[in-house]
Amino acid sequence: MNYLVNILIASWNMLSLMAPFLLMGFFVAGLLSVYLPVSFVQRHLGRPGALQVFKAALLGVPLPLCSCSVIPVAASLRRQGAERGPTASFLATTPQTGVDSILATAAVLGGVFALVRVLMALVTGIIIGLVMDRLGSAAGVGDEAEAASGSKAPSPARSWRKVWSYGFVKLPRDIGNALLLGVLVSGFLSVWVPEDFFAGWAGQGIVSYLVVMAIGIPLYVCSTGSIPIALSLLHLGFSPGAALVFLVTGPATNAATFTTLSKFLGRYSTLVYLAVLAATSLIGGLLFDRYVTVPLPDVAEHLHGEGLRVWHYFSGVLMLGIITAARWPKTRRIAPV
Repeated sequence: MNYLVNILIASWNMLSLMAPFLLMGFFVAGLLSVYLPVSFVQRHLGRPGALQVFKAALLGVPLPLCSCSVIPVAASLRRQGAERGPTASFLATTPQTGVDSILATAAVLGGVFALVRVLMALVTGIIIGLVMDRLGSAAGVGDEAEAASGSKAPSPARSWRKVWSYGFVKLPRDIGNALLLGVLVSGFLSVWVPEDFFAGWAGQGIVSYLVVMAIGIPLYVCSTGSIPIALSLLHLGFSPGAALVFLVTGPATNAATFTTLSKFLGRYSTLVYLAVLAATSLIGGLLFDRYVTVPLPDVAEHLHGEGLRVWHYFSGVLMLGIITAARWPKTRRIAPV
């Protein structure tokens, strides 16, 4: 019973620490949904080439879409004529970052970690996009992509109501479960798993990268939910490079998206996509550990609530309320009114 209480306390402290930055990120995400809509993205990705790939990666950085919600957007891009390279670049970059996760990464792991995370998202997206361009255009997008794409993106009506609706209803509904899962996993790892549990792997360079990659690739975790898990990996003795590998592969892939990817990129292209993503994340982790020195965050302070203020806890309560309210209409909607 004490273990359960300690896990919940550690999880609550982590959520409270992240909540103010997440709320700010949700607001900025709402602004982006109005001033940088998906229709704008679609207009700029219709041709192959390095410039289009770079633009796709650059546009994907601020958009707060997780590895599942980015699928219908990418399918819509393909359906409306986007080439495979820019589409793959957008697919790789977008789930790794977002304004909410960038702010939260800086708050929990530090500004250097946040900057490197953004650079890794850009680099992986550009490399994957260029490789896909070399493979040539896919034969076409079938009915599956049409179905996955859903309706067209709404027009960019400059309305505060739309900002609120996206930033504090749709986005929390999309990432709420994954965010809370990541926070709970962080609490579990910090309390239940002994610090020397991964001692045989944590300090073994590329072996530790492969371990966290094996966890991250099939796991569904959003870019924000991956942050507390990465912090716990550091707590368990993994290097910053290993944590970076998880921050790349965890949000960018999960088992549920592979089938959908193969339908509008092709099975072979999906395997290439995964292989390039894995290779770039490994190289990034190695370079990070070798050439970048980062001040490691005080994990115990974060998990035990030291340094948290009343406004942190207030933000945590507000965050839980927003996530609950965002999901509540879906659970009670039984029949149309």
